[in-house]
Amino acid sequence: MVIWHITMSLDGFIAGPEDSMDWAVREWSDEGANTRDIEVDRSPIADEVMSSAGAILGGRRWYEAAERLYDGVEGIYGGQWRGPVFVLTHRLPDEADQKSVRFLSVPLAEAVAAARTAADGKNVVIFGANLAQQCLREGLLDEIVIHLAPVLLGDGVRLYESIGTEPIVLTRTEVAATGQLTELRFRV
Repeated sequence: MVIWHITMSLDGFIAGPEDSMDWAVREWSDEGANTRDIEVDRSPIADEVMSSAGAILGGRRWYEAAERLYDGVEGIYGGQWRGPVFVLTHRLPDEADQKSVRFLSVPLAEAVAAARTAADGKNVVIFGANLAQQCLREGLLDEIVIHLAPVLLGDGVRLYESIGTEPIVLTRTEVAATGQLTELRFRV
């Protein structure tokens, strides 16, 4: 499966101004003071998504924000992620900049296929709003998992912007709560 896994504010933002995510990490940390070691009130749904994942596929904007603000790929899932990470981009970095990430400059379907191959039968998790919207438009996304945080950000990166398609009908498959988070799972 290809899963878009995100935390969202009540007013529909998945990142705050300047790609800030500390508002979301605060929900799983000690009031935001220790955002590199997420241990408090772990979500069973988030843990299941992470443990069932075999590869991460992100967009370039997600990657640059993660590098700038959150320890890059070393910070994925609070530093617990140990697997392949792919970044779909139009601008390939210098070889020296690639570290533990595989950058792809290919059509979207090929990038998803590469991540699926690397996932070796496990799920592919999508990071990044634009990339997820492209996957929706191309029929490449199977599931959306949202951790809804009780905060109103007022600005930032929206979960979903119009992508010029007919409405996309989702089927809710799970509703749960962890601490103050409401967790929603949808099949596309």
